[in-house]
Amino acid sequence: MAVQDELEYLKSLVSQLNEKIQALEAKAKDAVSRPKTPAQQLRTILIGPPGAGKGTQAPHIRDEFCVCHLATGDLLRDQVAKKTKLGVEAKKIMDAGGLVGDDIVVGMIKDQLENNKACKNGFVLDGFPRTVPQASMLDAMLEARKEKLDSVVQLVIEDQLLISRITGRLIHPASGRTYHREFNPPKKPMVDDVTGEPLVQRSDDNVEALRKRLAVFHSQTGPVIDYYKQKGIWYPVDAAQSPNLVWENLRNVLVKSTQKSS
Repeated sequence: MAVQDELEYLKSLVSQLNEKIQALEAKAKDAVSRPKTPAQQLRTILIGPPGAGKGTQAPHIRDEFCVCHLATGDLLRDQVAKKTKLGVEAKKIMDAGGLVGDDIVVGMIKDQLENNKACKNGFVLDGFPRTVPQASMLDAMLEARKEKLDSVVQLVIEDQLLISRITGRLIHPASGRTYHREFNPPKKPMVDDVTGEPLVQRSDDNVEALRKRLAVFHSQTGPVIDYYKQKGIWYPVDAAQSPNLVWENLRNVLVKSTQKSS
């Protein structure tokens, strides 16, 4: 009889545990499927020189905050490939050797905010704005949508450290795998670990080309950073740290900025 009692007791425990598990699963499912409230939304810009880690950090922001990642270079290529009205207009200008106008780029961003479901909780902008007129056009477009930026985060890193990071970069063209002569070298010099195929260095990853790119970046973005500093939404993050630490600091900044603006 004692064995039977113990068995019944254990069965009742299992039943209670199953009920508890079902309740917790339902709660977790509800938390995931529930749409984010405006207080949880995020509208941010990521600014940083070539090689500062925007390409590493922007996807983290996208996944963590359930927002869309709008890289204007990719947007432009996508619109041209799809032959949209804006894409056709942009292609004409580019084919003639001109620079695509700010109104077209802002139009592409607006189109994404209106039609891309991934943007319903906000966005992270990467590669735009690069000038003060672009920044003010973006503000006007968001204002018309009764929205505003929460933050502008700058990945701050010394030019010399960037140069040593980027000029040592080695790429396996077929897979896109990257190595670094100093920080992440392949097992055999200039050879891909997986395929044994040769590695290459990007032509614009040489010191002279990089110095030019950095000079352009600083001259263009200095005024943009001042513009956002005056608005009180600029936040610096030290990008010389390891990617994990950069993400930790970046995430804290974004969480605080959304709480501040809500």
